[in-house]
Amino acid sequence: MKNWVIALPLFLASNNVDANSIKPRKPKNIILMIGDGTGLVHLYAAYTAKGGQLNIFDYAKAVGISITAALNDYITDSAAAATAFSTGQKTNNGMIGMGHDSVSLKTIAESAYEKGLSTGAVVTCELPHATPASFYAHQPSRKMYAEIAKDMTYNQAATILVGGGLPYFDTNSLKTAGYTVSVGINAMQQNRGARQICFTDTFKEPLPAPQRGPALEKGSMHAISRLSKNKKGFFLMIEGSQIDWGAHKNDSAHTLAETLDFDNAAGVVLQWVKKDKNTLIIITADHECGGLTLHGYDSLNKRPVMHFSSGHHTAEPVPVYAYGPGAETFSGIYQNTAIYDKMMKLLNLQSDK
Repeated sequence: MKNWVIALPLFLASNNVDANSIKPRKPKNIILMIGDGTGLVHLYAAYTAKGGQLNIFDYAKAVGISITAALNDYITDSAAAATAFSTGQKTNNGMIGMGHDSVSLKTIAESAYEKGLSTGAVVTCELPHATPASFYAHQPSRKMYAEIAKDMTYNQAATILVGGGLPYFDTNSLKTAGYTVSVGINAMQQNRGARQICFTDTFKEPLPAPQRGPALEKGSMHAISRLSKNKKGFFLMIEGSQIDWGAHKNDSAHTLAETLDFDNAAGVVLQWVKKDKNTLIIITADHECGGLTLHGYDSLNKRPVMHFSSGHHTAEPVPVYAYGPGAETFSGIYQNTAIYDKMMKLLNLQSDK
């Protein structure tokens, strides 16, 4: 099958040279926030619905553009895109933490753990879903939920995991592997375990916004409070998972509610980052979903008129926003794998590439 990466414009390379020539102040911690399926138009729709304000726009000090193509397709899925973020290598759609040859690749979370940093993930999907799985599992197919859940159970790199999907896991095995298990937001906030897995509810798939409440916001801050105790630093991945789900259904209300929920969580995290001064936050997407365009303003409902041209992912490049030490290196146009390269360099981690 055609390798789409080779076919991309050669001018991308020159942008990387300029960005990589900068010698920034390096962060102690990195937070990577991923809005699944979130293009610039999704964010602008939320900005419009919020009365001309968006936390992500307010804080961004550097803005870049990420090219999202998978190794074997012009249009990526979440598994290949998240694997690009976690390993720095393009792979085929559907593959989790693996190269196209089905050889496992060391993830940034695993590299950080080996150096003594703490790591974690907070998501609004089930934990064995494509994006979180790509940081803590290695399987040839994103559909192998049982095998992915087992990988995540025994991967010692994870200090804390927050999300849904309780029925996919064996809680006795989780406890044997060293996790303190909690179910529900209130129980999560009382969890004092050295290693934690916090299920936001008992369902396979978490509830949509706003029914699930501020789970992403509270889960993110709980994870930060736990991870920031490590004096060596931490790496945290946070995903607004269901923006993509709403866009797949061409459901404007669901898509908008999830994007606003993601921005609310980003606002709280950004406030913490601003006070901390030693943390870099990167906010981006794995791909765009829905081919969203805005066709006007609905003054009655105080929201944009949203039109979807597709029920699937698109090849549209996605924005990258960065704030904190090292943010300037994320300006420019580059492959999604470059996000891994930049994070590894800023954290002084050794890559196997």
